[in-house]
Amino acid sequence: MMWKDLPTPCYVVDEGKIRKNLEILANLEQECGCHILLAQKAFSMYSLYPMIGQYISGTTASGLYEARLGYEEMGKENHVFAPAYKEKDMEELVQICDHIIFNSFAQYEKYKEMCRESAKVRKDKKAVSVGIRINPQCSTQEGHEIYDPCGYASRLGVTEEQFREDLLEGVEGLHFHTLCEQNADDLVTTFQAFEKKFGKYLYRMKWLNMGGGHHITRENYQMETLKKLIRYIRETYPVEVYLEPGEAIALNAGYLVTEVMDIVHNDMDILILDASAACHMPDVLEMPYRPPLAKGFEAGEKQYTYRLSSMTCLAGDVIGDYSFEQPIRIGDQLVFEDMAIYSMVKNNTFNGMPLPGIALLKEDGSVEMVREFGYDDFKMRL
Repeated sequence: MMWKDLPTPCYVVDEGKIRKNLEILANLEQECGCHILLAQKAFSMYSLYPMIGQYISGTTASGLYEARLGYEEMGKENHVFAPAYKEKDMEELVQICDHIIFNSFAQYEKYKEMCRESAKVRKDKKAVSVGIRINPQCSTQEGHEIYDPCGYASRLGVTEEQFREDLLEGVEGLHFHTLCEQNADDLVTTFQAFEKKFGKYLYRMKWLNMGGGHHITRENYQMETLKKLIRYIRETYPVEVYLEPGEAIALNAGYLVTEVMDIVHNDMDILILDASAACHMPDVLEMPYRPPLAKGFEAGEKQYTYRLSSMTCLAGDVIGDYSFEQPIRIGDQLVFEDMAIYSMVKNNTFNGMPLPGIALLKEDGSVEMVREFGYDDFKMRL
């Protein structure tokens, strides 16, 4: 898949693949009566929000700016969770969010009156619904401690020891989020741990939010297991069920197009690309994560092996080692896959690197440039 006319580097989001993911999520909503929310921290390409809003219930945010984006660009259910809130932000959040989830009872106590009085300042005249985030202390992740909310000394969520039943007046929901790119069996394990410690409180609640990290749209996802769990919860407790996938909306639905700027040799052949792991796909270094590459293979698998690196000064700005069936030349275009998620939302301008453009591969096969960035986008942040 090549787009010779695109300026590089450039993210390309596949409209048709986004729609296929959304159809899976919409069917889940309809079959189980649950609510699916787009976690904007993974994918915030708001030009697609009107389409996304046709299939799922709304958006969820990690703070004021994401909450504003969901409110302004999708206009459906709008939820927010943050480890703490500034008072100025809360004054706006109670006006634009349907659910506000607090990370501690101290935060809830600080803002509960503002939440109770929110109907007076909201267009819909309905008070915001308040929830508490729970830490079920059940870790199901392997090797990704940085993404494990149940790890040692985690700041995320209230543990059983710190839970305050005496402060539940006005609380309408409980929330937990412990997964990262995981299947339904891990969610079942987590829910069972949550239920053992906190299930008795669900009889007093209106909703349960099981957070994100659910890879619902990947091929081997245990869909029937998820459906069975949602049905059990809804039949056992008087609660609406929410899920907040981010990756599942745009999984395998985007690309990062880059050009080979130079080839140098030091122990092996090294490609200098105009795309950067540090700037344009930070998960490559943080996870670490090896992005799939169109027409690329594992190092040594094919005849020609190269290390793919960047134009930045960071010695470790290396995407990985890949092999190819044909030799790579300066000026060739390479296409990384699964680049819609945690890419444009996390990119940066380290070293003055340009931000990649954003393009949409439409369902009719045409490509539309959505946004290009330049010097002013770098300068305005400084």
